[in-house]
Amino acid sequence: MEKLTTLRGIIREFRYALPERSLKDNLIFNYLMKQYRKYKTTDQQLCKAQEEMNFIANSYLCYLRSSRLSQEIHDEFHGKGERTVQETADMIGFKLPHDPK
Repeated sequence: MEKLTTLRGIIREFRYALPERSLKDNLIFNYLMKQYRKYKTTDQQLCKAQEEMNFIANSYLCYLRSSRLSQEIHDEFHGKGERTVQETADMIGFKLPHDPK
């Protein structure tokens, strides 16, 4: 079950990276599916190569997800010139005290 979850996670990250393209024609997607089919075994079998492939797939999923989140954080907080104090407070979730006048 964990293998299927990892595969779905990788496919989801591919869709984030390539939103306008079909994955069925993508070389990376086809290679990934070929590798998953090649190392497919039942849960009853013990296969060292399959365990290694699971580790590599989980590492690749972590890399894809981390790269996407890193880019999102960079895009959100990268300097866009001068910001007002109110914009900065809103960006990090603080509220400014109101002027009592």
